[in-house]
Amino acid sequence: MTKGGGATGTLVQTVLPFKLEATEEGLTANVGLALFGEFVRGLGLSRWLAQEMPQPGSGRGDKADAYVTPLVLMLTGGGRSLEDLRLLKNDRALATLLKREAVHSTDVVDDWLRRTGEEAGLSGLGHINPRIAATRLRQSGITAHTLDADASQLVAEKEAALFTYKGEQGDRPMIGHLAETGFVIHDEFREGNMAPATDNLGFIKACEARLPKGHRIAHLRLDAAGYQASLFNDCEATGKTFAIGGRLDAATQKRIADLPESAWKHYAAGTVAETLHRMSETKKAFRLIIVKHKHQGELFDDKPRYHVIASHRVESTEATLIGYRQRGEVSENGIKALKIGFGMERMPCGQFKANAAFYRIGVIAHNLFLLFRHSALDADWGRCQVATVRWRLFHLPGKGVRHAGAWVLKIAAEAIDLFSAIRARSFMLAQTMSP
Repeated sequence: MTKGGGATGTLVQTVLPFKLEATEEGLTANVGLALFGEFVRGLGLSRWLAQEMPQPGSGRGDKADAYVTPLVLMLTGGGRSLEDLRLLKNDRALATLLKREAVHSTDVVDDWLRRTGEEAGLSGLGHINPRIAATRLRQSGITAHTLDADASQLVAEKEAALFTYKGEQGDRPMIGHLAETGFVIHDEFREGNMAPATDNLGFIKACEARLPKGHRIAHLRLDAAGYQASLFNDCEATGKTFAIGGRLDAATQKRIADLPESAWKHYAAGTVAETLHRMSETKKAFRLIIVKHKHQGELFDDKPRYHVIASHRVESTEATLIGYRQRGEVSENGIKALKIGFGMERMPCGQFKANAAFYRIGVIAHNLFLLFRHSALDADWGRCQVATVRWRLFHLPGKGVRHAGAWVLKIAAEAIDLFSAIRARSFMLAQTMSP
């Protein structure tokens, strides 16, 4: 063992022979997060919040930006709860670089979330994501979109949380992803006991209403919760195509039993057949694709298992199956990215409406990160999840130094070119944003 001097000058035993000293210099372990904050500022998030959110109740109250932007930075930086705002609050160097005033305490933010969820603030937050998405959609050039809609299960801290079908207390938000870009176009926070099949048509219409002018939903992909006659009829009326998981109800099982053996073709590890089907409430028949595979569970249970997909896409059976299964890449992985990447697996507040506001801000953080990754980073970062970007960019060390009346950010020499390129791309995008 060696002895090293601590900050107080006392001698302590240490493993390695280095010393500790306190400094008042502007150090930060989140220097790359300053680039994300600069990107968000240039995009116009503060201006959008001022336009869409209710004004504070008194002249001394803070505007929504004082709450939303720190939460976005905290969640993007890897924070999981309101308590993690304290780390952001203590990072004075980052606050100086971003020209932000002091971050509010956990209790103050919790109270703001509750008020926002109860009032017009939740609706105002709902108008922010379409603005972010519109920026990305202009870049993509795509106007006809595939919507993947699905429900997520969250754990909630509040004692009054209702039980989900899995027997856990929590909430079940609906999320609508645009498959071509991965963006969440709309979220709807729901109580845990609400069935995933509740008002799917209304949710889909709400998603389409949030698209920019000239854009439309051309194709729907949902699991069996979307197997509803009203939804099928609306697709027929509006020209949408669909691929939706079917239900093995009595009528479907009869259709399967009536299929001749010659209808089955080898597919992957099983067989597949197709027939026409209609519900009593549907105006037209639709394709019913049935995948049959052997059961691998019970030793003496050799009954086949079926997976059913309803569709009216004009293409081969194989193409429809492949397209339907891609919803896992978009919707299921997208929900996983929200939960694991942005801390949306557990809600922090004791009130349902406060959690609804927190979740919507989490979706905003998710979409802002996707836009940042596409617009400010080069193609090599295109498949990187937020955890990788944190490790490689956001959580790099740096020092803010005041020099000749301006702040200078000092970083490692090998990161200079990367940081300069990101800032240049952020500035170019900011120049295209309307005031």
